[in-house]
Amino acid sequence: MRADVTKKLFTVDEYYQMAEAGILKPEDRVELIEGEIIQMSPIGNRHAGCVNRATDLFTFLFRGKAVVTVQNPVRLNIYNEPQPDLVLAKPRADYYASKHPTGEDTFLVLEVADTALRKDRKVKLPIYARLGVPEVWIEDLKHDLILVFRDRADTGYKKSLTFRRGDSLSAAAFPEITFKVEDLLG
Repeated sequence: MRADVTKKLFTVDEYYQMAEAGILKPEDRVELIEGEIIQMSPIGNRHAGCVNRATDLFTFLFRGKAVVTVQNPVRLNIYNEPQPDLVLAKPRADYYASKHPTGEDTFLVLEVADTALRKDRKVKLPIYARLGVPEVWIEDLKHDLILVFRDRADTGYKKSLTFRRGDSLSAAAFPEITFKVEDLLG
């Protein structure tokens, strides 16, 4: 007979208390997903290069229109604080020094996926949709394309678009600012 197992889910505050107590260390590379402390995938060379390229591009294109945060937390609710590769967030005078962006504070979240595509699509994407992130881009390095998810609903995103090399794309919040897929993928 199988015994029922109840998990202890951690809140964001408890997660930070563990870090302050030294239980979690910066080198642990973890994030809080659905109350569970999840190990983040290692960052390979191409992944790092794509994040650097996106940071450079977005900082240039969206200066004065958005705050670009890189591998920083987004506080979605008391049980979810993922650390996406890049967030295009609504402007704030303090650049989010007093609080992390929420789902409602974001224009879009960008995840670069080489080894974690399944986790980004099956685990994080539904959470982003449910908790207010209006648009998610996944750079699929294995297949050399960008997946764009828009029109958020509580059950997921209603629109899924695939962009390949040679295609132009833009954020839904800034349709006038376009660039090529290869500007992100290299």
